[in-house]
Amino acid sequence: MVTDQIADYLTRVRNAINAKHRVVEVPSSNLRKEITKILYDKGYILSYKFEDADVKKTIKIALKYHPESKVSAIRSLERVSKPGLRKYTNASDLPRVLNGLGIAIISTSRGVISDKEARSLNVGGEVLCYIS
Repeated sequence: MVTDQIADYLTRVRNAINAKHRVVEVPSSNLRKEITKILYDKGYILSYKFEDADVKKTIKIALKYHPESKVSAIRSLERVSKPGLRKYTNASDLPRVLNGLGIAIISTSRGVISDKEARSLNVGGEVLCYIS
């Protein structure tokens, strides 16, 4: 059993990028689905597919690489709020990742959204991770 599903998700994606895999398969949950949708909307991954088999539900993520230099679109994945120490922020103190070039994924009362959307909605919440 995994105690921190977000850290497991980020580690699987990070390991697949380091190994230059094209597709990574991760166990599915509602939170992981929302994070995957945000990564797709912001252009960090090529595509995704939710596999709902009888026993095992998974997410297949096609990773995005530069066609010539083979460098991944995702440079770094960093878990911020951990089960032992939760990190919360209000709307006025939302973090900026790489001065706006990266994104922070925030769990708010309006759902799981990026930092830019949280600023426009003027809501705060738990800072889950940084992606750049």
